[in-house]
Amino acid sequence: MINRNVIAGAIGLAVLLAVPPFLKNYGIYLFSYWLVYVIANMGLNLTVGYAGQKSLGHAAFFGIGAYTVAILMKAGISFWIGLPVAMLGCFAIGLALGFPALRVQTIYLAFATLGFNTAVWLVMRNEEWLTGGTYGISGIGRPELFGLSLEGSLAYYYLVLGITVLMGALMWGLLRSPWGKAFTALRDNPIRAESLGIHVQAYTLLAFAIGATYAGVAGALFASLVDFIEPAPFAIGTSFMMYLMLVVGGPGYFLGPLLGSAVGVLLPEWLRFAQAWYLFVFGVAVVLLMLWLPDGLLSLPDRLKARRQAREASAARAAAAARVGGAQ
Repeated sequence: MINRNVIAGAIGLAVLLAVPPFLKNYGIYLFSYWLVYVIANMGLNLTVGYAGQKSLGHAAFFGIGAYTVAILMKAGISFWIGLPVAMLGCFAIGLALGFPALRVQTIYLAFATLGFNTAVWLVMRNEEWLTGGTYGISGIGRPELFGLSLEGSLAYYYLVLGITVLMGALMWGLLRSPWGKAFTALRDNPIRAESLGIHVQAYTLLAFAIGATYAGVAGALFASLVDFIEPAPFAIGTSFMMYLMLVVGGPGYFLGPLLGSAVGVLLPEWLRFAQAWYLFVFGVAVVLLMLWLPDGLLSLPDRLKARRQAREASAARAAAAARVGGAQ
Protein backbone atom coordinates (compact mmCIF):
# COMPACT_ATOMS: atom_id res chain seq x y z
CA MET A 1 0.00 0.00 0.00
CA ILE A 2 1.39 3.41 -1.02
CA ASN A 3 2.00 5.76 1.88
CA ARG A 4 -0.59 8.55 2.02
CA ASN A 5 2.23 11.10 2.37
CA VAL A 6 3.60 9.97 -1.01
CA ILE A 7 0.18 10.29 -2.67
CA ALA A 8 -0.45 13.70 -1.11
CA GLY A 9 3.04 14.85 -2.09
CA ALA A 10 2.61 13.73 -5.71
CA ILE A 11 -0.73 15.51 -6.03
CA GLY A 12 0.64 18.62 -4.38
CA LEU A 13 3.70 18.68 -6.67
CA ALA A 14 1.49 18.38 -9.76
CA VAL A 15 -0.57 21.37 -8.57
CA LEU A 16 2.55 23.41 -7.78
CA LEU A 17 3.93 22.73 -11.25
CA ALA A 18 0.72 23.47 -13.13
CA VAL A 19 -0.89 26.42 -11.33
CA PRO A 20 1.77 29.21 -11.11
CA PRO A 21 1.97 29.94 -14.89
CA PHE A 22 -1.65 31.11 -14.66
CA LEU A 23 -0.96 33.49 -11.77
CA LYS A 24 0.13 37.12 -11.80
CA ASN A 25 3.58 38.10 -10.53
CA TYR A 26 2.36 38.70 -6.98
CA GLY A 27 0.72 35.30 -6.85
CA ILE A 28 3.93 33.63 -8.04
CA TYR A 29 5.92 35.64 -5.48
CA LEU A 30 3.53 34.52 -2.74
CA PHE A 31 3.97 30.85 -3.68
CA SER A 32 7.76 31.28 -3.68
CA TYR A 33 7.58 32.97 -0.29
CA TRP A 34 5.49 30.09 1.04
CA LEU A 35 7.95 27.46 -0.22
CA VAL A 36 10.83 29.32 1.44
CA TYR A 37 9.02 28.95 4.76
CA VAL A 38 8.28 25.30 4.00
CA ILE A 39 12.02 24.63 3.78
CA ALA A 40 12.72 26.54 7.00
CA ASN A 41 9.95 24.72 8.84
CA MET A 42 11.20 21.33 7.64
CA GLY A 43 14.29 21.99 9.70
CA LEU A 44 12.25 23.18 12.68
CA ASN A 45 10.08 20.09 12.39
CA LEU A 46 13.17 17.89 12.69
CA THR A 47 14.41 19.77 15.76
CA VAL A 48 11.06 20.14 17.50
CA GLY A 49 8.65 17.61 16.01
CA TYR A 50 10.95 14.62 15.64
CA ALA A 51 13.81 15.20 18.10
CA GLY A 52 11.58 16.80 20.76
CA GLN A 53 13.76 19.86 21.45
CA LYS A 54 12.27 23.28 22.22
CA SER A 55 13.72 25.89 19.86
CA LEU A 56 12.57 29.49 19.53
CA GLY A 57 15.63 30.73 17.67
CA HIS A 58 14.99 29.39 14.17
CA ALA A 59 14.63 32.85 12.62
CA ALA A 60 18.25 33.57 13.56
CA PHE A 61 19.49 30.81 11.24
CA PHE A 62 17.05 32.03 8.60
CA GLY A 63 18.71 35.44 8.87
CA ILE A 64 22.25 34.06 8.93
CA GLY A 65 21.59 32.21 5.66
CA ALA A 66 20.07 35.33 4.09
CA TYR A 67 22.84 37.70 5.16
CA THR A 68 25.60 35.27 4.20
CA VAL A 69 24.35 34.99 0.63
CA ALA A 70 23.52 38.70 0.39
CA ILE A 71 26.98 39.81 1.59
CA LEU A 72 28.79 37.35 -0.69
CA MET A 73 26.69 38.24 -3.73
CA LYS A 74 27.25 41.96 -3.17
CA ALA A 75 30.98 41.15 -3.09
CA GLY A 76 30.65 39.57 -6.54
CA ILE A 77 30.60 35.94 -5.40
CA SER A 78 28.12 33.56 -7.04
CA PHE A 79 24.92 32.51 -5.30
CA TRP A 80 25.96 28.89 -5.89
CA ILE A 81 29.05 29.46 -3.75
CA GLY A 82 27.17 31.52 -1.16
CA LEU A 83 24.52 28.84 -0.67
CA PRO A 84 26.86 26.05 0.56
CA VAL A 85 28.79 28.61 2.65
CA ALA A 86 25.50 29.60 4.31
CA MET A 87 24.63 25.94 4.87
CA LEU A 88 28.00 25.14 6.44
CA GLY A 89 27.88 28.26 8.61
CA CYS A 90 24.38 27.45 9.88
CA PHE A 91 25.37 23.83 10.49
CA ALA A 92 28.36 24.87 12.61
CA ILE A 93 26.42 27.49 14.59
CA GLY A 94 23.49 25.09 15.03
CA LEU A 95 25.90 22.51 16.38
CA ALA A 96 27.14 25.06 18.92
CA LEU A 97 23.57 26.05 19.86
CA GLY A 98 22.78 22.42 20.56
CA PHE A 99 25.13 22.35 23.54
CA PRO A 100 22.68 24.16 25.88
CA ALA A 101 20.21 21.35 25.08
CA LEU A 102 22.64 18.94 26.76
CA ARG A 103 22.27 20.91 30.00
CA VAL A 104 18.74 22.32 30.03
CA GLN A 105 15.41 21.16 28.63
CA THR A 106 11.83 22.29 27.98
CA ILE A 107 11.09 25.94 28.76
CA TYR A 108 14.67 26.69 29.82
CA LEU A 109 15.99 25.54 26.46
CA ALA A 110 13.35 27.64 24.71
CA PHE A 111 14.58 30.72 26.60
CA ALA A 112 18.19 29.92 25.71
CA THR A 113 17.37 29.74 21.99
CA LEU A 114 15.28 32.90 22.33
CA GLY A 115 18.31 34.69 23.76
CA PHE A 116 20.40 33.43 20.85
CA ASN A 117 17.87 34.84 18.37
CA THR A 118 17.95 38.20 20.13
CA ALA A 119 21.77 38.30 20.08
CA VAL A 120 21.93 37.50 16.35
CA TRP A 121 19.25 40.10 15.57
CA LEU A 122 21.19 42.76 17.50
CA VAL A 123 24.31 41.97 15.47
CA MET A 124 22.31 42.32 12.26
CA ARG A 125 20.90 45.66 13.38
CA ASN A 126 24.00 47.25 14.92
CA GLU A 127 26.96 46.03 12.85
CA GLU A 128 26.38 48.37 9.93
CA TRP A 129 29.84 47.73 8.45
CA LEU A 130 28.79 44.14 7.78
CA THR A 131 24.99 44.00 7.51
CA GLY A 132 24.04 47.56 6.64
CA GLY A 133 22.17 47.84 9.94
CA THR A 134 18.63 49.16 9.66
CA TYR A 135 19.37 50.30 6.10
CA GLY A 136 19.84 46.68 5.10
CA ILE A 137 21.34 45.28 1.90
CA SER A 138 19.61 46.00 -1.40
CA GLY A 139 20.10 44.92 -5.00
CA ILE A 140 20.93 41.32 -4.10
CA GLY A 141 19.75 39.89 -7.40
CA ARG A 142 18.90 36.36 -8.46
CA PRO A 143 21.27 33.62 -9.63
CA GLU A 144 21.81 32.02 -12.99
CA LEU A 145 21.56 28.29 -13.57
CA PHE A 146 23.52 26.69 -16.43
CA GLY A 147 23.73 30.11 -18.08
CA LEU A 148 20.00 30.73 -17.81
CA SER A 149 18.82 33.83 -15.96
CA LEU A 150 16.38 33.30 -13.08
CA GLU A 151 15.41 36.96 -12.78
CA GLY A 152 11.83 36.26 -13.84
CA SER A 153 9.31 35.48 -11.10
CA LEU A 154 8.25 32.18 -12.64
CA ALA A 155 11.80 30.99 -13.34
CA TYR A 156 12.88 31.73 -9.77
CA TYR A 157 9.74 30.06 -8.44
CA TYR A 158 10.64 26.82 -10.20
CA LEU A 159 14.15 27.03 -8.73
CA VAL A 160 12.67 27.39 -5.23
CA LEU A 161 10.24 24.55 -5.94
CA GLY A 162 13.06 22.30 -7.14
CA ILE A 163 15.16 22.99 -4.05
CA THR A 164 12.10 22.43 -1.84
CA VAL A 165 11.51 19.02 -3.44
CA LEU A 166 15.19 18.15 -3.06
CA MET A 167 15.28 19.18 0.60
CA GLY A 168 12.05 17.32 1.20
CA ALA A 169 13.46 14.15 -0.39
CA LEU A 170 16.58 14.40 1.77
CA MET A 171 14.45 14.84 4.88
CA TRP A 172 12.25 11.90 3.87
CA GLY A 173 15.32 9.68 3.52
CA LEU A 174 16.78 10.94 6.80
CA LEU A 175 13.60 10.24 8.75
CA ARG A 176 13.41 6.69 7.39
CA SER A 177 17.03 5.95 8.14
CA PRO A 178 18.37 4.71 11.49
CA TRP A 179 19.11 8.37 12.27
CA GLY A 180 15.43 9.22 11.94
CA LYS A 181 14.45 6.38 14.27
CA ALA A 182 17.05 7.63 16.74
CA PHE A 183 15.59 11.15 16.63
CA THR A 184 12.07 9.91 17.40
CA ALA A 185 13.38 7.66 20.17
CA LEU A 186 15.14 10.69 21.64
CA ARG A 187 11.85 12.61 21.56
CA ASP A 188 9.73 9.84 23.08
CA ASN A 189 12.02 8.81 25.93
CA PRO A 190 15.66 9.97 26.16
CA ILE A 191 16.48 7.57 28.99
CA ARG A 192 15.16 4.55 27.11
CA ALA A 193 16.92 5.75 23.93
CA GLU A 194 20.22 5.89 25.79
CA SER A 195 19.64 2.41 27.20
CA LEU A 196 19.22 1.17 23.62
CA GLY A 197 22.67 2.46 22.71
CA ILE A 198 21.65 5.76 21.10
CA HIS A 199 24.18 8.52 21.73
CA VAL A 200 21.77 11.13 23.09
CA GLN A 201 24.27 13.99 23.08
CA ALA A 202 25.33 13.43 19.49
CA TYR A 203 21.77 13.20 18.15
CA THR A 204 20.67 16.25 20.13
CA LEU A 205 23.46 18.28 18.53
CA LEU A 206 22.66 16.89 15.08
CA ALA A 207 18.98 17.79 15.44
CA PHE A 208 19.90 21.43 15.95
CA ALA A 209 22.61 21.44 13.28
CA ILE A 210 20.52 19.86 10.52
CA GLY A 211 17.49 21.98 11.41
CA ALA A 212 19.67 25.10 11.26
CA THR A 213 21.04 24.06 7.84
CA TYR A 214 17.50 23.91 6.43
CA ALA A 215 16.82 27.38 7.79
CA GLY A 216 20.05 28.59 6.16
CA VAL A 217 18.95 27.27 2.76
CA ALA A 218 15.59 28.99 3.19
CA GLY A 219 17.27 32.25 4.17
CA ALA A 220 19.54 32.15 1.11
CA LEU A 221 16.53 31.70 -1.19
CA PHE A 222 14.65 34.43 0.70
CA ALA A 223 17.44 36.96 0.15
CA SER A 224 17.35 36.52 -3.63
CA LEU A 225 13.57 36.40 -3.67
CA VAL A 226 12.97 39.76 -1.97
CA ASP A 227 16.15 41.46 -3.36
CA PHE A 228 16.48 43.45 -0.12
CA ILE A 229 17.03 42.33 3.44
CA GLU A 230 17.12 44.12 6.78
CA PRO A 231 16.92 42.81 10.37
CA ALA A 232 13.12 42.93 10.89
CA PRO A 233 12.20 39.63 9.13
CA PHE A 234 14.62 37.73 11.38
CA ALA A 235 13.45 39.01 14.76
CA ILE A 236 11.92 36.97 17.58
CA GLY A 237 8.44 37.39 16.14
CA THR A 238 9.43 35.35 13.09
CA SER A 239 10.67 32.52 15.32
CA PHE A 240 7.32 32.51 17.12
CA MET A 241 5.50 32.54 13.78
CA MET A 242 7.53 29.59 12.50
CA TYR A 243 6.80 27.67 15.67
CA LEU A 244 3.10 28.50 15.28
CA MET A 245 3.12 27.29 11.67
CA LEU A 246 4.64 24.00 12.76
CA VAL A 247 2.17 23.52 15.61
CA VAL A 248 -0.79 24.31 13.34
CA GLY A 249 0.39 21.93 10.62
CA GLY A 250 1.34 19.14 12.98
CA PRO A 251 4.76 18.66 14.60
CA GLY A 252 6.19 15.23 13.91
CA TYR A 253 4.20 14.86 10.66
CA PHE A 254 6.23 14.97 7.44
CA LEU A 255 3.75 17.27 5.67
CA GLY A 256 3.22 19.42 8.75
CA PRO A 257 5.57 22.20 7.52
CA LEU A 258 3.80 22.28 4.14
CA LEU A 259 0.34 22.73 5.61
CA GLY A 260 1.38 24.91 8.53
CA SER A 261 3.31 27.31 6.28
CA ALA A 262 0.25 27.57 4.02
CA VAL A 263 -1.83 28.59 7.03
CA GLY A 264 0.79 31.10 8.16
CA VAL A 265 1.67 32.61 4.77
CA LEU A 266 -1.23 32.06 2.37
CA LEU A 267 -4.26 32.15 4.68
CA PRO A 268 -3.67 35.76 5.85
CA GLU A 269 -3.61 36.82 2.18
CA TRP A 270 -6.88 35.04 1.50
CA LEU A 271 -8.41 36.76 4.53
CA ARG A 272 -7.58 40.25 3.30
CA PHE A 273 -11.19 40.64 2.16
CA ALA A 274 -11.90 41.25 5.87
CA GLN A 275 -9.67 44.36 5.61
CA ALA A 276 -8.74 45.67 9.07
CA TRP A 277 -10.26 42.59 10.72
CA TYR A 278 -8.26 39.99 8.85
CA LEU A 279 -5.56 39.60 11.52
CA PHE A 280 -8.23 39.24 14.19
CA VAL A 281 -10.05 36.60 12.11
CA PHE A 282 -6.77 34.78 11.49
CA GLY A 283 -5.87 34.82 15.19
CA VAL A 284 -9.29 33.54 16.28
CA ALA A 285 -9.18 30.78 13.65
CA VAL A 286 -5.77 29.61 14.91
CA VAL A 287 -6.91 29.64 18.57
CA LEU A 288 -10.02 27.61 17.75
CA LEU A 289 -7.95 25.18 15.73
CA MET A 290 -5.54 24.65 18.63
CA LEU A 291 -8.45 24.02 21.00
CA TRP A 292 -9.97 21.46 18.67
CA LEU A 293 -6.78 19.90 17.26
CA PRO A 294 -3.91 20.58 19.68
CA ASP A 295 -1.62 18.25 17.67
CA GLY A 296 -2.17 20.14 14.42
CA LEU A 297 -4.28 19.75 11.31
CA LEU A 298 -2.57 16.55 10.19
CA SER A 299 -3.58 14.84 13.42
CA LEU A 300 -7.22 14.91 12.27
CA PRO A 301 -7.13 11.51 10.44
CA ASP A 302 -5.48 9.87 13.47
CA ARG A 303 -8.00 11.47 15.79
CA LEU A 304 -10.95 10.30 13.68
CA LYS A 305 -9.42 6.81 13.50
CA ALA A 306 -9.01 6.72 17.29
CA ARG A 307 -12.64 7.76 17.78
CA ARG A 308 -13.85 5.10 15.36
CA GLN A 309 -11.80 2.44 17.12
CA ALA A 310 -13.14 3.61 20.49
CA ARG A 311 -16.73 3.34 19.20
CA GLU A 312 -16.07 -0.12 17.79
CA ALA A 313 -14.47 -1.26 21.04
CA SER A 314 -17.42 0.13 23.01
CA ALA A 315 -19.87 -1.62 20.72
CA ALA A 316 -17.92 -4.88 21.05
CA ARG A 317 -17.99 -4.62 24.87
CA ALA A 318 -21.71 -3.91 24.82
CA ALA A 319 -22.34 -6.92 22.54
CA ALA A 320 -20.22 -9.15 24.79
CA ALA A 321 -22.11 -7.97 27.86
CA ALA A 322 -25.42 -8.65 26.11
CA ARG A 323 -24.32 -12.20 25.23
CA VAL A 324 -23.25 -12.85 28.80
CA GLY A 325 -26.60 -11.52 30.07
CA GLY A 326 -28.54 -13.63 27.58
CA ALA A 327 -26.62 -16.75 28.57
CA GLN A 328 -27.59 -16.23 32.21
